Amino acid sequence: MSTSGLTTEMLDLLSDIRQLAATAPTLEPLQQGIVTAIAQRLPYYNWTGFYMLDPHDPETLVLGPFVGAPTTHVRIPVTEGICGAAVASGETVIVDDVHSDPRYLSCSIDTKSEIVVPIYVQGKVIGEIDIDSHDSAAFTNADRDFLEEAAQIVGAYIEQHPA
Repeated sequence: MSTSGLTTEMLDLLSDIRQLAATAPTLEPLQQGIVTAIAQRLPYYNWTGFYMLDPHDPETLVLGPFVGAPTTHVRIPVTEGICGAAVASGETVIVDDVHSDPRYLSCSIDTKSEIVVPIYVQGKVIGEIDIDSHDSAAFTNADRDFLEEAAQIVGAYIEQHPA
């Protein structure tokens, strides 16, 4: 990953996320620490959360730790929404205007753009980081690079700490 385009805040956050991953006793406090830190320090990230594939139903994403307004989307089939599209493609999905994307599952009338980044463990998508913004076209390549690196840290943590 190239860090040349990342802001100082993003680089500092990645350092903090690595430190959290080195000390977190389990996945949930790591995820909660990540979403809390991101929400506090990147103000245009208005909803920040994790969705993980249900180990008993791998065709469904289950809401994990998040910061932001409550959502009714606590379980999302991988065939639906921008979150499902990221799992299906295995690639980061950035939508500059969610209201013009037919895949969008509306959570908040205030959401205008979204980025969803898959988390890989042993070459397979096992979850994702989902970010909504109240700003249109809020996410740049720097956001993509930052979140993809954060997702790699989470994936490496899971590989080192199997449930």
